[in-house]
Amino acid sequence: MDRLAATRTLAVRQRKEWGEILTGFEARNRYSVHDADGREIYLVAEIAGSWLRRIFLGNWRPFEMPVVTPDGAAVLTIRRPFRWFFHVVHVSGADGRPLGSVQQRFAWLRRRFCVRDAAGRDFCELYGPIFHPWTFEIREGERVLGRIVKRWSGTGKEVFTDADNFGVEFPRGWEVSRKAILLAAVFLIDFLYFERSGQS
Repeated sequence: MDRLAATRTLAVRQRKEWGEILTGFEARNRYSVHDADGREIYLVAEIAGSWLRRIFLGNWRPFEMPVVTPDGAAVLTIRRPFRWFFHVVHVSGADGRPLGSVQQRFAWLRRRFCVRDAAGRDFCELYGPIFHPWTFEIREGERVLGRIVKRWSGTGKEVFTDADNFGVEFPRGWEVSRKAILLAAVFLIDFLYFERSGQS
């Protein structure tokens, strides 16, 4: 995870294929992750699951997504079990060792997630203000330390697909395992808030 340790910002871009765009059928989600200089540092892809699950559960479906370098070296695994509410992702390293998790919390008219280390201790919170639906602040108490922001993908993409682009600004000086957990949070946020459930 050296590449993740060396950067304070990331861009996460969802990849869509023309077959999915033209049919509207929700295929497996795939993403590329880029550093501050625009270099592709990771590829992330949802492992094949039942197409029935994708149709009937839509953005609530469970998933497993390996994170690999462009040359195929394993870096992380992100797993989301099925839940009706208080959705969660678990993050583990290439060796299978748990790194932490991100779990949705109850909140009125806002979006909140607790971010936990491998021991289950909360070390920050993701907070989506009501009047900024594209922004999730990385907070320690009331202090805003960084952000995850959905970025405009361009008219064509926004109109014809649900392909999403995100920017991540990490808190200064954070260790790589915490950055890895926040990267995993991007995919949970994308599924919950920006992926169409029940494709038109």
